[in-house]
Amino acid sequence: MRTVGAAHPGTPALGAARAGRDPRPRGLRRFLAPPPPREERCELCAVPLAGERHRHLVDTEKRALACACGPCAQLLDGSGGAGGRFRAVPGRYLSDPGHGIDEQAWEQLRIPVGVAFFFRNSALDRLVALYPSPAGATESELDPASWQTVLAGSPLAGLLEPDVEALLLRRHEGTVECFLVPVDICYELVGRMRLRWQGFDGGAEARADLDAFFAHVRDRARDVRGSGS
Repeated sequence: MRTVGAAHPGTPALGAARAGRDPRPRGLRRFLAPPPPREERCELCAVPLAGERHRHLVDTEKRALACACGPCAQLLDGSGGAGGRFRAVPGRYLSDPGHGIDEQAWEQLRIPVGVAFFFRNSALDRLVALYPSPAGATESELDPASWQTVLAGSPLAGLLEPDVEALLLRRHEGTVECFLVPVDICYELVGRMRLRWQGFDGGAEARADLDAFFAHVRDRARDVRGSGS
């Protein structure tokens, strides 16, 4: 008795399987196979980045980050090239352990999570406050005067390069940490939290990832009061 639906020993499908080949028709395999990874390219000159660690540029017109190869980033670093549209994201990390932003000052921000970052948008000519959420980067609607009152607690706020650096704050276990960081890592954090967020408070995986992220920032940051920056 032959089982219904089974391949006959002489059929091409079974012969291909025995030979270690994919028995599905070639056209079908094309649609079922996962798509190849998209090749990352410099968004200014289109040269392939080949998976290398690369710099980012801020597109001030589109309010977006653009990937850049080393030569393009170097060309635009500090110059605001291409008519000032692009600005290279610098790599400095500064900390301010002696800042005056306490939990009471944090309450004035009225931000529903324990992390926020602030940067000056040159196109809008104002400070922008964002925080991670399950939906991505969410902008705070707080009165800018309230931000200024809080940010006056650290000299880091006065050192921010517009568009490309951010003041990163974290409220955790009764304290508030304060760092000056490249703005692209803030958006990296937003993406990581969006990917791992579960439930109302983010969940254990998101909290562990947040702890690891800030441990990395602490390791890289220099104390602003002793760095001369």
